[in-house]
Amino acid sequence: MQERSRSGRGPDGTERKTKFEVRDWNFWYGSKQALFSISLKIPERSVMALIGPSGCGKSTFLCSMNRMNDFVDNSRHEGLIALDGYDINARDFNLVSLRRRVGMVFQKSNPFPKSIFENVIFGQRVAGQTSKQVLEEICELCLKRAALWNEVKDRLDDSALALSGGQAQRLCIARALATNPEVLLLDEPASALDPASTARIEDLIFELKENYTIIIVTHNMQQAARVSDQTAFFFEGKLVESGPTQQLYTRPSIKQTEDYITGRFG
Repeated sequence: MQERSRSGRGPDGTERKTKFEVRDWNFWYGSKQALFSISLKIPERSVMALIGPSGCGKSTFLCSMNRMNDFVDNSRHEGLIALDGYDINARDFNLVSLRRRVGMVFQKSNPFPKSIFENVIFGQRVAGQTSKQVLEEICELCLKRAALWNEVKDRLDDSALALSGGQAQRLCIARALATNPEVLLLDEPASALDPASTARIEDLIFELKENYTIIIVTHNMQQAARVSDQTAFFFEGKLVESGPTQQLYTRPSIKQTEDYITGRFG
């Protein structure tokens, strides 16, 4: 299958510096190959949506972007993933720095069994920050960026486990923002949420892309169309086609892309 790729542009339609460049990326779980020769450029301060049927390799690819797959036994890879031109899998690439620069939010919200405040500043505490004033400022800033501050500002000492699903997911986004990342990886962040909470998450993504590069996995074709600037269509571990979302949805180069977007399969 030959991947068709169009040049990456930012939300305003202008060419943007490449934040991630992927070349000939292959990935195996044991003897099973999950990704085949993926090549893709992701521009900075934009939203890239990864679409495709279940099991097509979207989440595996997403987890490759901050080496979460390192935790998987008997996995291996070939090819290049470069962040700002540097190979993230090189021996001398600092893994702690990578995880700080590339934050991740999972499909199921996973607040820690701590207070709302301690959830947000957890990464800063791990990094050694002890100033109460600094931690309070970081907490407020990140909750505001995650559009949650007004809902929780009077109960920061309450357990995060008492939050609603939508609030918990925005808390996890705030927690990811607290390490001051450059990239946010979102693995179906709204799939378990009600429509109102989903709308809040989508609005938040739209606001965050002014300052962050966002890569989102979604099964929702309408959501991908609403929130993303670029879209990449995966099928059976291969990248079929990628490019500006509007072009991909209205004038795809490959019939398989059109069939998937229009619901003929998948």
